[in-house]
Amino acid sequence: MGKSAKLPKIECCVSKSRCERCPIRMLKEGNLPDGYGVKKRVLVQVGPKGKPTKVNKSDLEAAIKRQSKNKKSKKKLAA
Repeated sequence: MGKSAKLPKIECCVSKSRCERCPIRMLKEGNLPDGYGVKKRVLVQVGPKGKPTKVNKSDLEAAIKRQSKNKKSKKKLAA
């Protein structure tokens, strides 16, 4: 069985050495799901007009699952 994607924390814990799930670190590395960003150390979902909205854990889990399914289907098409 493969590794599951790490969910980012909803809010940054402001530690000097950024933790593995830090939303700021994940944003910098490009590991956040599409349509998500960080504003004032809090993970937000960016709407179509650029207006940020708060994120629920269940919505975030669903976005991670959708993103991983899209990557798998792209790999199958490439092969």
